[in-house]
Amino acid sequence: MKILILGGTAEARELANRLVGAGHDAITSLAGRTQDPILPMGRLRMGPFGGIPGLSAYLRAAGIDHLVDATHPYAGQISINAVAAAQASGVKLVRLMRPAWTPLPGPHWTMVGSAREAADALPAHANVLLTTGHTGLDLFLERRDCRLYVRVIEAPQTPLPVHAELIVSRPPYRLDDEIALMRRHGITHLVSKNSGGGQTAAKLEAAQHLDVRVVMIERPIYGPALEVESVDAAIDALEWASS
Repeated sequence: MKILILGGTAEARELANRLVGAGHDAITSLAGRTQDPILPMGRLRMGPFGGIPGLSAYLRAAGIDHLVDATHPYAGQISINAVAAAQASGVKLVRLMRPAWTPLPGPHWTMVGSAREAADALPAHANVLLTTGHTGLDLFLERRDCRLYVRVIEAPQTPLPVHAELIVSRPPYRLDDEIALMRRHGITHLVSKNSGGGQTAAKLEAAQHLDVRVVMIERPIYGPALEVESVDAAIDALEWASS
């Protein structure tokens, strides 16, 4: 099979490695936003496609048999474009979406629908560990009545204001380290996207352990696709779709 993987996640790398190991032609597309990404086996394509028309044209011109959207659950526009491009080109779409986290016992979670709602949900004088990445960061920085600890893999291009402190680090994170971090900064609130997976889940256990309130941004809803929750299931789906 010739498969285009919209990548950027650990699951996408594992899928590409396994497909290449099985003799398939896997092409991984990366947006190019992250410096020095961990690269998968197989061929690579860097940069944007040019919207739905560009992705549709690529699928046709490259003779792609299957499209796999294995991007981050909050990748947004590329996942929307994947649905439309797959329909326009007649290529079958498999969406590899890791399971979402579920609330831990206790009254600690507040579910919200957007970054704006999350920023508005924070009380004045909160000490906030913000783990939502760069998208929507400006909405949280407006909360000058809160102390923000902004944890990202790569630093933003513009300096943070005085009420925000930058923490640059890359997962996975250990429970003991997350507890120590929250204690050190007196964290009262954790803001997160419901990304799922195990690499960053320790922050949720740490929050429960320390009675830290969690403001969780719900996942977007994308269009129709054959959606699976694991690399094994994605491989099964590709083999089934090819039979």
